[in-house]
Amino acid sequence: MKQLSMILSAVALCMATGLTATAQGIKMPAPSPTQTLKQQFALSAVEVTYSRPAKKDRTIMGDLVPYGKLWRTGANSATRIKFGEDVKLNGQPVAAGEYALYTVPSQNGWEIVLNKGLKNWGVDGYKKEDDVLRFETEIQELPFAIESFIILFENVMPTSMTMMMAWDKTLVPIQITADIDGKVMAQLDSAMQTAKKPYFQAANYYYETGRDLKKALEYADAATKESPEAFWVMHLKAKIQARIGDKPGAKATAEQSIALAKKANNADYVALNEKLIANL
Repeated sequence: MKQLSMILSAVALCMATGLTATAQGIKMPAPSPTQTLKQQFALSAVEVTYSRPAKKDRTIMGDLVPYGKLWRTGANSATRIKFGEDVKLNGQPVAAGEYALYTVPSQNGWEIVLNKGLKNWGVDGYKKEDDVLRFETEIQELPFAIESFIILFENVMPTSMTMMMAWDKTLVPIQITADIDGKVMAQLDSAMQTAKKPYFQAANYYYETGRDLKKALEYADAATKESPEAFWVMHLKAKIQARIGDKPGAKATAEQSIALAKKANNADYVALNEKLIANL
């Protein structure tokens, strides 16, 4: 009996060990899956890593996410945000670098907090003295519910975009801006002193930023001479002429661009030029 008992114990131990090993090898879906999004912006990028909890018929704001208390802005570890260059959040300056992103939700608005605690697990380890920035931002009520907490970038322009955080029926917009004009102009001025002059890039930047349009047209003319088959360059020149008020010139250039685009089988630029002509 003693020997049988020892054998049964050994078998049970082996079975338990095997079951443990099997259990440790099982992969299960994360209840609040992590998402990393990287948005090219200005002269670099903004990157966010966060976890996405789901609503699951729960009351979110004021309950699961308490009002007046520091929130990790997601689930699991603290949400992280990384800026590739100096930016401003709602007009507040932020140096390039990576930060923990916390929030303090309320019914009337949210407080946004950037903190140095990149290794914090949620709010555990948070220290107010590690705050880099705090500011208030407005909130908006959505006409529908967002099931999973989401962060996204909208209205992405060369020097501004909106970061949106949304869950349930609450939307929190944060304006991100970057002052890169001086850097871009310095690069263009320097490049114009070289043998390979960036005429197209210069013309486009002058046009997009509302600079000296006569200078933009000079650059566009030079770019079309360098690349006479480039229908996209012709289209830019037509847009500049249209903005200056030279409607006949814009129409003639757009028609040239259409002919070149058809030759290259590019229907998109054919349509763009036709729309430009129709709006003259």
